[in-house]
Amino acid sequence: MSIETLLNGESKNVEYKLTPPSRSINYTKTAVAFANGQGGCLVFGVEDQTLRVVGIAEDKVFTVMDSISDAIVNSCEPLIIPDITMHDVNGKTVIVAEIAPGLQRPYHIKSLGQEQGTFVRVAGTTRQADQPTIRELAIEGSNRSFDQVQCLGLSVTEKDIEALCASLTKTAKNNAEDPAKVKTVTEKQLLQWGVLAEQDGQLVPTNAYAILTGNTAVRSVVQCGVFKGTTKAVFVDRREFTGTPQELIEESYQYVLRNIHMGARFKGVYRQDVYEIPPDAIRELIVNAIVHRSYIDHSSIQIAIYDDRLEITSPGRLPLGQTIERMKQGYSKIRNEALASAFEYMGYIEHWGSGILRVLQEVRDAGLPEPEFLGGDTDLRINIYRNGSETGSDDGIVTGLRRDSLSDDGIAEETTSKTSAAPNAAIAVVPSQKERILDALRKNASISISDAIRILGVQERQAQRILKSLVEEGSAVKIGAARATRYAEAKKRTELHE
Repeated sequence: MSIETLLNGESKNVEYKLTPPSRSINYTKTAVAFANGQGGCLVFGVEDQTLRVVGIAEDKVFTVMDSISDAIVNSCEPLIIPDITMHDVNGKTVIVAEIAPGLQRPYHIKSLGQEQGTFVRVAGTTRQADQPTIRELAIEGSNRSFDQVQCLGLSVTEKDIEALCASLTKTAKNNAEDPAKVKTVTEKQLLQWGVLAEQDGQLVPTNAYAILTGNTAVRSVVQCGVFKGTTKAVFVDRREFTGTPQELIEESYQYVLRNIHMGARFKGVYRQDVYEIPPDAIRELIVNAIVHRSYIDHSSIQIAIYDDRLEITSPGRLPLGQTIERMKQGYSKIRNEALASAFEYMGYIEHWGSGILRVLQEVRDAGLPEPEFLGGDTDLRINIYRNGSETGSDDGIVTGLRRDSLSDDGIAEETTSKTSAAPNAAIAVVPSQKERILDALRKNASISISDAIRILGVQERQAQRILKSLVEEGSAVKIGAARATRYAEAKKRTELHE
């Protein structure tokens, strides 16, 4: 890094000191933070607020360089050896102590001990690390993946292993273009991935096993919410999902789709439903959050829908070697190796590093602002900004037709917004929920209210409202009464009578 770049202001990787402080801990803790992160530079002889170059007195330069080196080497554990250089800036001498990213994490101040003396960089400042961060650093330093570590207190039977193999295989076939080409997952494959491990000749489950089976031994939760306005001050609806990764992906994905607008693109007399945010981009970000989040951190993945944006927050600092800039360029750094292997097999991941690039392209093609990537020090937050338009666009898309919002009593309401963009076109409620119920009716002889609630993930009153609408349209028929009430596809009922 050039001296000109170093003088552009403090950042995640640069910190200024006018003179070496009398108490060396005021800068050695920053050296520790740099070693625990992406590395960085301590610049001595520059005023941090004004960026005024004061310099170090010429007769003290070498003494100061030695004292900085000694303080960092003697105070930090494991050993940190800084690269210390001096630079001339407009006739004044500036000292730069460069700290490389460490490989023996966590680094800490000896005198404070690991628990109190481990520091990290957060938003350009040096902060004491909490316990989840220290554990994450220790995993990185041991060159292990947390999800491949044995899950203490959890046991596994042959029947359990067979059930997991069957579940993963079923998902892979459902996601595959040609299910016949999907090979069945075996116990040996789970061992190779690190979903299982061997200890004293016995098979033991790892943290990845707990995650893939939805076991609460490892916390895996997705919190979803709809908020009025652009902050979390007023919430309209909130849900919390638990279970296997497959369930988390599907439930949170459907939740977002139910709570964003849908428009329509007209090509001649044909209509194509179009969501305001590309569904593939939404799904890709949810998959990325679940497979790459830190499971050491007990926080939840949060998916928030505001009036102006969709916000997805994934717990945990970026893995060693990963940055937001590199991520957006297609560079992939795997935090959970066993999960990543299972996700790739199930068809959730195509090519390493391509997911974020696809999201960027899909959002760009939809005419939306480029997604915003924030954080990376304690969590990663990605914002996709909504168009907000409720008028016909130049490319023939009618937007703002529908959103499954919530009324004051907490019941989902289907709303419409009429537009004159497509003359003589009947703009009605886009029946995504109805289509799901109709699909269930086609596949089953009949369904109950409870079935509809489970299929849609809505409250009972909303399920009743949708079923009633289908009956009124003539698409479904009501069979029985009270608790025995069931619903069937109208033509099936006719066929039965014939």
